[in-house]
Amino acid sequence: MAEKIKLTISPAVAAYVRPGTSPEVKMAGSSAAAAMAVNDRLMLLFCLSKDTDPAIRSAALSRLKEIPEEVIREYLDSANAHPLVVDALPLVCHNYPTATPDPETSLVPEEEPEFPPNECGDDEEPVEEEPVKEDDEEFLSKYKTAQMMGIGEKIKMALSGDKEWRSILVKDANKLVSGSVIKNPRISEAEILTLIKAGIQNDEIMRLICANKEWIKNYKIRKALVENNRTPVQNAMRYLGTMTEKDLSSFAKSKNISSVISTMAKRLLLNKKK
Repeated sequence: MAEKIKLTISPAVAAYVRPGTSPEVKMAGSSAAAAMAVNDRLMLLFCLSKDTDPAIRSAALSRLKEIPEEVIREYLDSANAHPLVVDALPLVCHNYPTATPDPETSLVPEEEPEFPPNECGDDEEPVEEEPVKEDDEEFLSKYKTAQMMGIGEKIKMALSGDKEWRSILVKDANKLVSGSVIKNPRISEAEILTLIKAGIQNDEIMRLICANKEWIKNYKIRKALVENNRTPVQNAMRYLGTMTEKDLSSFAKSKNISSVISTMAKRLLLNKKK
């Protein structure tokens, strides 16, 4: 049975949604929300968007769709952000942020990565690491704690936490949280390789991995990125040119990668044999 999540609302919000409130007052709540503090504003619109009256529900959803990005970010960074509201925001808000801007890199153009010369891939030391034991008591304790944390707390833990915390938070539905795990200075190449091979569906995580020059120097990571269909095509094509003939041959025959990549692999293979 799913665990019930308690929804605590302030008196300001309760004035528009408590039992017995007239439809007229509820409808007025959609407009009044704009003048409220961020937490109350989003909580009120969330509650009204669940109302049984279609008109009230529609009015609240319309307001939610137009919430500015800076308001959403402020709410997500709040320690009091409610998980139900957090989960709903990316589904209804047109201005939902897709990533946290990095002030150190956002203005710096991406440069071409420098790959180690004459790297053959097969001779490279295997990237292995003991997997996280998800049935371990300490892991389960951290997992339960994560369910009660606000978005701001999760982001801080994602940026500094240990391997178990990274394993938990990289799967978080909020892209601001999962993307922060990739920026954790303690994350290893083995973890990155495992993430790529697991077929992660988060485009922001894939972008961050491709932007890290040190990780891209690793042949096994580049190979895994070529095999992952979520890797941006322009990046996959660049890494493809660094693959061995053996791997190019495998890609040329593969039905698990995009036709664009397999076709390019065939061309590169022919060029190598000329």
